Amino acid sequence: MKLKPPLSADDIRKLLPHRWPFLLLDRVVELEPGRRAVGIKNVAVSEPYFAGHFPAESIMPGVLIVECLAQLTAVAYTTGALVELEQAAGGQSMADVDISAQVGYLVAIKNMKFRRPVSPGDRLVLECLLGSSLGILTSVQVSARCEGELVAEGSLVVSRRPEKEQSYEAV
Repeated sequence: MKLKPPLSADDIRKLLPHRWPFLLLDRVVELEPGRRAVGIKNVAVSEPYFAGHFPAESIMPGVLIVECLAQLTAVAYTTGALVELEQAAGGQSMADVDISAQVGYLVAIKNMKFRRPVSPGDRLVLECLLGSSLGILTSVQVSARCEGELVAEGSLVVSRRPEKEQSYEAV
């Protein structure tokens, strides 16, 4: 699996379980697996949410900007997990592993600030930096910019998927 940027939409689909219309990330242009990533979201007028948000003034919902940032975080996280799996396997390729099953959950959105509206034609440059972990939780600093101008920033808390408990039947 390709881990060197740029990662295309096809590469991203191999890393995330999301699909259209909810796969919002178009490209990953910088990547340090398990540490940080920079991605692109091209905001198009044809996106389904613009039909109702708002018909007279198209504005990308803030919650979808957060989702873009969470998806970028998932790419950084899953590529880190893939590197760890390959190291544990002695450098053997893990191309056949469904790494998208490693994508966990968005647990918290903290101190998110939106500085200006995002509209069709804008190009969001998204950045995430994975921070400290406590158990299955990891803090992440995130930001989004349009043409160099900060449009959103804050932090997220994401979780790994909890290990599935094995159940044993009494014999």
